[in-house]
Amino acid sequence: MEPPRWNPPSGERDVGLGFYATNSPPVPGRIKATAEDFEVQEISSYPLPDPRGQYAVLRVRSRDWEQHELAQRIASRLGLAPHAISWAGTKDRRAVSERLFSYRGQPPDRELGLPDVTVLESYRARDGVVLGHHYGNTFAVRISDLGEPPEPVVGRFERCRDELRAIGGFANFFGLQRFGEVRPVTHLVGRDLVRGDPAAAVETYLTYLTGDADTLGAAARRQYALDHDAARAQRDFPPSFQFEKRLLDHLTRGHSPERALGSLSRELRKLFVHAYQALLFNRWLSERWAAGIPLDTPEAGDRLLRRGPDGTVRTLDPIPVSADNRPECRDMVARGRAVVAGPLVGYETVSETGPVGRLLEGILTAEGVAPRDFQLPKTPELASAGSWRPALVSLPPISFRGEEAAEHPDGHKLGIWVGFSLPKGSYATVLLREFLKAGAMPAGDGSNRPF
Repeated sequence: MEPPRWNPPSGERDVGLGFYATNSPPVPGRIKATAEDFEVQEISSYPLPDPRGQYAVLRVRSRDWEQHELAQRIASRLGLAPHAISWAGTKDRRAVSERLFSYRGQPPDRELGLPDVTVLESYRARDGVVLGHHYGNTFAVRISDLGEPPEPVVGRFERCRDELRAIGGFANFFGLQRFGEVRPVTHLVGRDLVRGDPAAAVETYLTYLTGDADTLGAAARRQYALDHDAARAQRDFPPSFQFEKRLLDHLTRGHSPERALGSLSRELRKLFVHAYQALLFNRWLSERWAAGIPLDTPEAGDRLLRRGPDGTVRTLDPIPVSADNRPECRDMVARGRAVVAGPLVGYETVSETGPVGRLLEGILTAEGVAPRDFQLPKTPELASAGSWRPALVSLPPISFRGEEAAEHPDGHKLGIWVGFSLPKGSYATVLLREFLKAGAMPAGDGSNRPF
């Protein structure tokens, strides 16, 4: 493994994104300057139509909507319970997204009347969609603010792509948006829950601040941390902070933090636990890389996930790797029949020996948690048995297109469009960070620790 030339910025390392797999230099550029610069279309597994079916399935196109908020607003428009809407995959907020939703009931007979939301298709079906009920996503991403003409930048992107292809893919990190792009807090709330302290989870969600003093709602969070006046905070928090206001409403009425937390949807509360699992996974990847253990070579203590003939990774029945079967496991990976997987820690996660096992043991010890803690006895509805996630994502075909001057006559807004598809659960922003390396620091500047 070639020594790193670039280290990620501290904000990435804080959530476990501790390395770049490529050594190509950073390319100036910006993604998500506008929602239209990030287009994502779900590769859906459509439920079978049935005119007598109990479910309505909607194919929705939206702009700049948070997933849970959009689902609850759709439910409100249709006169459904707040948590009646299901979906297959969570999408970025700052994006133009197309995905499926479903619920028990009739398809809508009118427009939803929500800004920047269009129902492209609706029908009745025998079954609804559930989380994970899709294959992946197709992305069209515009990279703006290049600072130079698109043509040479395309060439540098292509060289970085070749480097990733030689490596075998890119590390399957959870992206920053998994933790909260504006205020990375979901994993911290999840940590409190796993440690058995729902009251601390509520406190973290309401008061945690990043280093940006001008963040929307920062003054209200600071004031509440000082006086814990829930009624005042409910007035002070911006109207768009609906989840905070819901918690504060219960606290104002004298309810316990545990009961206030229960007012949030189960899906959102599980998101906190999943974000903490994501943090641990990211740190495991970074520690493995720092220890010089390849992401595509099985070692004793690893798990393998089988890859089907269509390339789909099967997350059930992982194969334990031992000293006895390691040659056969390495052959499976080399032939593309399996991939090395990392742990999404849960109460069924088994302690392993050897270098791989010691990596996870060290991370959990530093966090002060153990796999059994994911039973969450105080909030058992959020318990997680754990699972496994591919450590590496095979590099998909990637297209680059530099914009023409005719698209932006002043010449100062030219960008590059990048197109590709990824399997479900993998992040476009994680792939693109290898090209941009935004905020990267030269190696050897004292920031070599993965986190």
